[in-house]
Amino acid sequence: MSCTPKAGPEPCEADVSPSRDRHAPQVSSLLPRAQAGDREAMNDLLRHVAPLVVRHCQRVTRRHGPDAAQEAMLAIYRGIRGLREPNAFYSWARAIAVREAIRTNRRLGNFAAEDLPDLMQDANPMAAVHISDILDRLPNHHREVLTLRAVYGLDEQEMATALALPLGTVRSRLYRARQNFHDAWHQQSA
Repeated sequence: MSCTPKAGPEPCEADVSPSRDRHAPQVSSLLPRAQAGDREAMNDLLRHVAPLVVRHCQRVTRRHGPDAAQEAMLAIYRGIRGLREPNAFYSWARAIAVREAIRTNRRLGNFAAEDLPDLMQDANPMAAVHISDILDRLPNHHREVLTLRAVYGLDEQEMATALALPLGTVRSRLYRARQNFHDAWHQQSA
């Protein structure tokens, strides 16, 4: 499987829902062929989804994005036969990308504030430093859920899938993470 991921902020065709994707019919025809073992169809499908995978991996872990994208592409390749619904391809690939980025981050180094996108480039620089400092002091499992929720917009079910945790665990971690962040924010502000 040869797929050269491209990183960058520009939008790509693979980062849209199947209903708005002009390549959706192509994906619908490639998927069954790839699942049946057609190498050319598999390569075309992987080439098509690579920009989506790279983007989601880079969003979760800047430091380890390329490693995470490679792991995600391998997981997609290995798991493609288990996907039964062609319409779920994009959300399935996204979930794999996020999950593999989290796993790679855990394996190679914890979430850090430097992994966060430059969300506050227009915000108060002192507030950005303050937030970054608080996030770095939180336990890794709290930083993960806060980042996935606030930065990447994952809902609780998506986080549970990505983290391979029960939904209740994600909810309680998110609650505690918010409490810890809130307490640290007000403690540092005092």
